[in-house]
Amino acid sequence: MREIQAGDVANIVARLFEHSCHYLPPDVIIALKQAREKEKSPVCRDVLDRILENVEIAGKEQIPLCQDTGAAVVMLELGQEVHITQGDLYTAVNEGVRQGYDKGYLRKSIVSQPCFARVNTTDNTPAMIHTDIVSGDRLKISVLPKGGGSENCSRLTVLTPTDGRQGVIDFVVNLVDEVGSNPCPPVIIGVGIGGTTDKAMFIAKKALLRQVSEPSPDPEVADLEGEILERVNNLGIGAMGYGGTVTALAVHVETFPCHIASMPVAVNMQCWCARREEAIL
Repeated sequence: MREIQAGDVANIVARLFEHSCHYLPPDVIIALKQAREKEKSPVCRDVLDRILENVEIAGKEQIPLCQDTGAAVVMLELGQEVHITQGDLYTAVNEGVRQGYDKGYLRKSIVSQPCFARVNTTDNTPAMIHTDIVSGDRLKISVLPKGGGSENCSRLTVLTPTDGRQGVIDFVVNLVDEVGSNPCPPVIIGVGIGGTTDKAMFIAKKALLRQVSEPSPDPEVADLEGEILERVNNLGIGAMGYGGTVTALAVHVETFPCHIASMPVAVNMQCWCARREEAIL
């Protein structure tokens, strides 16, 4: 049994959120630069130039990439041989969020009661925590500051098995067409297929942790990702909705076994500001 102190978890979570809100991952920067080269619209090329300039300034000045520093989504892979000491794991995660958003001068966007008073919690907690128990003696922490604009464009449906592959493609492409510029394209599209409705939504969001240059290892799924991406980019929405060649940087599809009578499909949109960080303790 390996011991990890709760205070160490809090410190890492704080650092991950602060850093992820100031620095875009290298693979996302590369994808944006490649999109700029592919883009045929002069207006959208200029928009992508401004986005890349924004990324550079945020890193140099250590200021947020976007004013919406998101809901604090945290995905944990907890080794079954790990014991958290001197505190509770979830309490430590939330303390890390509190510290990171305070020290980094990040906007606090969480309200305590979603339906009524909607009073701000003032520290961006509680975090949205998802935990998988895995083998080993390590704790992997992945953070995803998830902006409201892109999250608002997420959708869930349950298709019939006879809808098949084409039904999935049509659902995703029609959604992107419907939401237009709202998720701040060029987007990354996370798609979850299978499981139950809650599982599909989770794996759609988890798909956003994958590097932009990393297709599914399953050839059939990778082919599906490619076709959805092509059809999305043929919509002509373009960067920030100005009408151009590149509407999406990538489509990431994750699948899970499901009931014989159903085929849940979830879409979780990510804006161009695809912030994410991870660490292993």
